[in-house]
Amino acid sequence: MIKLKNVETIYEGERTPVIKNIKLEIKKGEFLTVIGPNGAGKTTLLETINGLLESKGEVIVFGKEIRKFGSEIRKNIGYVPQDFSCDSLTPFLVKDIVLMGRFGKIGVLKSPSEKDHEIVKKTLSFLGISELEKKPIGKLSGGQLQKVMIARALGKEPEILLLDEPFSNLDLNSHSDISEKISFLNEKGMTVIMVVHDISSIPERCKRIVMIDNGNIVNDAKEKVLGG
Repeated sequence: MIKLKNVETIYEGERTPVIKNIKLEIKKGEFLTVIGPNGAGKTTLLETINGLLESKGEVIVFGKEIRKFGSEIRKNIGYVPQDFSCDSLTPFLVKDIVLMGRFGKIGVLKSPSEKDHEIVKKTLSFLGISELEKKPIGKLSGGQLQKVMIARALGKEPEILLLDEPFSNLDLNSHSDISEKISFLNEKGMTVIMVVHDISSIPERCKRIVMIDNGNIVNDAKEKVLGG
């Protein structure tokens, strides 16, 4: 489903690649977790797969080159970034934010259908945050906002889910609950690629861990066995 060959990504204005010589293949329905120290290139890897950064080498998703078909490919990718914030005066309601996740499929200039609104309700219910539906996004706690951003990604009904530190603002109960739901989606066939900083937070269902250091993949381990 995803193939990276000799991939190198450099941020605009920089000279040194953040990730380099990346070779990685991810099969449909796989659950992969990316770990590594701060600044190692974990987030850059996700953004490269999602076609958000210019890169060299081959980045093939759904059998198509991301540089040529990025907009089409992203219709089937749900992405939850690590850094997001909302001004307390932001007027959008939670249901509006989640509905925005569907615009990539329905088109920004098209009006959402009854089905789109129903998918929003089902997604909020799935994540256990239906009570937030009509709450202003700027009034949410960090943990609530994180769940809403996950809901926005899932509202797209993606085939691939990219998660960058999805548990960082969650308490222990919410962490466990979201972890189980991500595992459930993977069990149903969704391909999941997740970045975490704490190995103990990796869901049991994840059987493959890729370690990045200094922009390079230094270990690609299955069955959660690192090293050796």
